[in-house]
Amino acid sequence: MPLPDAVLPSLLHGAFPGVMIGDKAIVGHGHRFEPRSPIDGQPTAQVGAAGLDDLDHAIDAADDAHASWRTVPAPRRGELVRRVGDLVRRHKAELAELITLEAGKIPAESAGEVQEWIDMCDFAVGVSRQLHGLTIASERPEHQLLEQWRPLGAIGVISAFNFPAAVWAWNAMLGLVCGDSIVWKPSEQTPLIALACHEMVRRAAAGFDEAPSAISCVVIGGADIGAALAADERLPLISATGSVAMGRKVAVTVGERLGRSLLELGGNNAMIVTPSADLEMAIRAIVFSAVGTCGQRCTSLRRLFVHRSIADKLVGRLEQAYASLSIGDPRTPGVLVGPLVNEPAYERMQASLRAAVAQGGKVVCGGERLTAGAPSGVYVQPAIVRMPEQTPILQEETFAPLLYVVEYDELEEAIELQNDVPQGLSSAIFTSDVREAGRFTGPAGSDCGISNVNIGTSGAEIGGAFGGEKDTGGGRESGSDSWKQYMRRATTTINYGSTLPLAQGIKFGE
Repeated sequence: MPLPDAVLPSLLHGAFPGVMIGDKAIVGHGHRFEPRSPIDGQPTAQVGAAGLDDLDHAIDAADDAHASWRTVPAPRRGELVRRVGDLVRRHKAELAELITLEAGKIPAESAGEVQEWIDMCDFAVGVSRQLHGLTIASERPEHQLLEQWRPLGAIGVISAFNFPAAVWAWNAMLGLVCGDSIVWKPSEQTPLIALACHEMVRRAAAGFDEAPSAISCVVIGGADIGAALAADERLPLISATGSVAMGRKVAVTVGERLGRSLLELGGNNAMIVTPSADLEMAIRAIVFSAVGTCGQRCTSLRRLFVHRSIADKLVGRLEQAYASLSIGDPRTPGVLVGPLVNEPAYERMQASLRAAVAQGGKVVCGGERLTAGAPSGVYVQPAIVRMPEQTPILQEETFAPLLYVVEYDELEEAIELQNDVPQGLSSAIFTSDVREAGRFTGPAGSDCGISNVNIGTSGAEIGGAFGGEKDTGGGRESGSDSWKQYMRRATTTINYGSTLPLAQGIKFGE
């Protein structure tokens, strides 16, 4: 299938590079591979891969780049990111096409992800003039006490297939304006969009005298490359997005060397629908949250708690909505649900459905694999399962369009059920009662990093901090003061007097 060459680097010996160190392209010493599109299971291209020596060279180069990039004034660093944003605007269609090809998203969602990158550029440019420290009142006469923020270093980014551009952009655009360089290990499922993302930064940096080439590096490879990235002491921060199992390994590895880790892991998100809810609005939010990206968002809706008095009506309406979904090749106009990423994802969905039924669940609709008229990728009918209670399978996150419905009687019960899972990313309530909304968003309400009222669990804006608690990892990306994670804090005391008073009134040698 044709590729949008306008945003990709040149081929090297018939393959796309597996390593990009600034403007230096290398096939890499790892084994070449052929990623397959989830749309039809066909190879998209031949791509090189990094070996451990390649990773070492990339980190060395990024470390050297940081040494000069950190001295460039922050507003000038913001100017580079502004140029990146302009290039992304110019090539939005081609970049979105690559996301659809490699991740299987419908074009509207792919374009939305690229727009998120553009928005992140705009946000980071503003941040570049707002890296504020503090002036603190000193207890000593003729002293100034300051809190300042300084660039952190070369940072490592490990990302997943489902948001192959946005997650990197959250980290990279802020990291660049903070004076850091970036070493990125993307998912092996999505190497081409990673190369295209790097290409936008490379082109912007090529016309920017203050920017060393290696402020952006990409290393495509397997788990060994990710593990080595996490273990490298030259990278003071590792930002990792993926499964809880992966995050635990990263946390241990980085923690052993006393580095920083920023983790975005499992979701298993929930929504509560109360008797006062606007059901028309709730149904639209449930459907998008549960089936968007074929249920493969970390913020996808997995658990739906519905008041007993409206459960039958709501589930009936959802069944009708699910029956009308257009499923198939995401590039076909009108299609709303594309493919699962691969065969193992389908097998995990089926295993979860079997477990749900064994634990008393009743499949309302969906779960079947679609073959008639579908491409050779993995296409499924999104499933709804009514459960008698929150059974063990509901404690697990299945990355598929699988929605469990549980009835409740009292709001406090529903909140307790929502919180009674290991994960804590996104949550929502649909209600027209301000008291119910207040309980949900209050200190005894949702324990998630994201708690929404009258909107779904997915579709976060870049202006708010994104992330969650418990097994979700505790990390926060984008929004608010997230830039501080990419910098180091320094407390500075300046004595402009002619005496040497000590803190706490200590007298020494008098």
